Amino acid sequence: MLGGGALYQKIALQVGEPLHDYSEAVYLVLTLSFLQPSGDFPSHPFLEAFYFIMPLFGMGILAQGLADFGIMLFNRNARNKEWEMAIASTFHNHTILVGLGHLGFRVAEHLSSLGRKIAFIELDPKDDLVDAVREMGIPVIHDDASRQSALEKAGIYEARTITLCMQADALNLQIAVKARTLNPDINVVVRIFDHEFAKSIQKQFGFTAFSATSISAPAFAAASAGIEITRPITVEGEALSLAKLKIARSSSLKQMSVAKIEKDFDVSVVLLRRGTEADMHPAGIRILRKEDIVAILGNPDQISLMVHANH
Repeated sequence: MLGGGALYQKIALQVGEPLHDYSEAVYLVLTLSFLQPSGDFPSHPFLEAFYFIMPLFGMGILAQGLADFGIMLFNRNARNKEWEMAIASTFHNHTILVGLGHLGFRVAEHLSSLGRKIAFIELDPKDDLVDAVREMGIPVIHDDASRQSALEKAGIYEARTITLCMQADALNLQIAVKARTLNPDINVVVRIFDHEFAKSIQKQFGFTAFSATSISAPAFAAASAGIEITRPITVEGEALSLAKLKIARSSSLKQMSVAKIEKDFDVSVVLLRRGTEADMHPAGIRILRKEDIVAILGNPDQISLMVHANH
């Protein structure tokens, strides 16, 4: 409508039938499109063409809209698919999970508890898992994640992280490379069955890769939330990891003491680096500032909560 108005105004000026201003031209094109002309019939052939073409254009738009509405009204599958895509399109700085299996579902549970926005891509989802994640407010896009269009539907350009939880190593790697091509800044977390292959991928591509022998849902969720974290070790039945955290400019951890952080999050702060100064086992009275780097020892879930607070 805007382009048609500009073209009509330009032609009208050149053929000696000028309008008052651009807004009048846009209004004229709009009324013509819906069979309600608001001006006198012009005398120049080019302007006359608008009076015949624009109604056809408007009826085409109306017919397409009615057809789409009918499909959405009577076809439940199409309606659900469009709705999931619409929800995912509103996300920003979110996590894309590929593979709605048992691992993907558990990762989604952990991320959801951290308040992270999530979009799932799954080609053949199971109804019970789909219903469960939808109850958490997570959209599920039924598509092949190896296709660029599927990644775009899930908001790949606006996503912070893509986490690949499928059982096919080659497919996981293919999707990871495609995701990094579309969004060079995205954090990639990959499930790989072979431990040595996982280390090789992490070294060559810079992806966060977990092998089947060392995989855990909390660790996946922590990596997806942007934490640099070691794989958990078990000490007397307790899983412990060491993580590095940089205090963000907008962090709620700023101005908190080391003692308060250890009490509120049930972790141990084992290192505080400020500039070139490194303080091993910092005193509880030390106050955190922006750009400080801290090393934290604790349960992966507790570390994840602390990272969430840092965002």
